[in-house]
Amino acid sequence: MPRVVLVHPEIPPNTGNVARTCAATGTELHLVEPLGFEISDRQLRRAGLDYWPLVDLHRHRSLESFLNVRRSLGGRLVALSARARQDYTEFRFQPHDWLLFGCESVGLPEALQEQADACLTIPMRLSSTPEGVSVRSLNLSVSVGVVLFETLRQAKGPAPQGV
Repeated sequence: MPRVVLVHPEIPPNTGNVARTCAATGTELHLVEPLGFEISDRQLRRAGLDYWPLVDLHRHRSLESFLNVRRSLGGRLVALSARARQDYTEFRFQPHDWLLFGCESVGLPEALQEQADACLTIPMRLSSTPEGVSVRSLNLSVSVGVVLFETLRQAKGPAPQGV
């Protein structure tokens, strides 16, 4: 089963929504400190609704402590970044991948992206308005959902033919 890793998340409702997705899919959620909120934050709890007891939550005091856990358990580091070049739909996920997502304001640290076995992106429309406004990235919880469900879809193998 893949694992979702949020590195230095900043916005409580995003983390709560990711926790709900992890609860619904039986996916481990790893939070790498520092966090931009208290784990008891009301908004965090509200976004996760009453699903928090169903979340397989792991907290890591630092990036280094997380990387030590990952090394001991194995699995590939798969980084997600708006600046990556490889489309996530063209990647073959493996069952024990660690799906790494960075904080909302600056993304994943460059050093972590360099350590990753793969660095993927979710493709988006590149056009902008005449005023120069364009979409730079998706919401963190949306990005986690998109990539996690593709990972789980691939793990099931090809769909059966016929009905």
